[in-house]
Amino acid sequence: MTLLQRLAGRARREPRGALRVVDPNPLNWLYITYNTVEEPVRVTRRGKVRPAAMSSYRWRGDRTLEIRVRPDERFADGTRLDARSVHRAYTEQARWHSPHPPGTHFNIDPRTRAEVVGERTVRLHLPEPDGSVLGKLRATHVMSERFWRDLGFGYARDETGEGHW
Repeated sequence: MTLLQRLAGRARREPRGALRVVDPNPLNWLYITYNTVEEPVRVTRRGKVRPAAMSSYRWRGDRTLEIRVRPDERFADGTRLDARSVHRAYTEQARWHSPHPPGTHFNIDPRTRAEVVGERTVRLHLPEPDGSVLGKLRATHVMSERFWRDLGFGYARDETGEGHW
């Protein structure tokens, strides 16, 4: 009798218990975040900013950046990613004292105002010119409404998203 035949004759066992994976790397949160959320842009290995959730952008003067979200973009939970999703992500993170503690160079000037101007279009109105704002959007994590309702970076637990990273 072969091993396969012996195994086929045994009762099927369902997994039980819990598996806890611990990664002591201090950047673990970063790897998880970058692989589970959306961002308007991504940065290539060579440091070039490329569209991700956004399809395009254009400057409207030197202090207004207009972002167009990809058509039919969806989150992992199946809900639509649209201009309101990007607006929500930006405004939620902008209200924190320190939105990106590991890299404050990612912080967009808190006086910046986000405006939804269409189903797929968001404008960022900057208080002063900032040529690096496009790269800073790499750290604007866009999540579904379900995320904000159920988790929200610890709002339900801590009444704030501050420091949840």
